[in-house]
Amino acid sequence: MELDKVFDALASKPRRLILAYLSEVELSTSDLAEKFGISAPAISRHLSVLENAGLVSSERRGQFVFYKLNGDNLVNTLTGYAFEVCPVSRPLKRESRAMAAKKKGVRHEEDS
Repeated sequence: MELDKVFDALASKPRRLILAYLSEVELSTSDLAEKFGISAPAISRHLSVLENAGLVSSERRGQFVFYKLNGDNLVNTLTGYAFEVCPVSRPLKRESRAMAAKKKGVRHEEDS
C-alpha cells in the first residue's frame, strides 16, 4: 500500500462517502450509482482509485462487480472510527448497516 495513493483516495468527498456505504455491506457499482445519483462510469472511476489504494476489493459475479471494504486495512479501521463521529458519514454508515441486515439471508437478485 502506497501512502500517497491512500491520501489521494481519501481526498475526495465522494470516495469517503463510498467508503461509508461499504462499511457494513458489499455493493455493486449500480447500487452505489443509485445511492449517489451519478453515473455508473463515474462511480467506477472512484472505485478504481479506492481499489488501487488498497481500501476496497472487488469480485465479479456474473455481469456485476461487487465491492467491499478491506476491513483489515489500518486506514479503513481509522476511517471507520471517524465515520462514527462524523455527522455527515454517520447516517450513511447507519444506512449501510440497514442494507446489510436486509441482505443477510436473502440472495441478492443480481446473484441469480
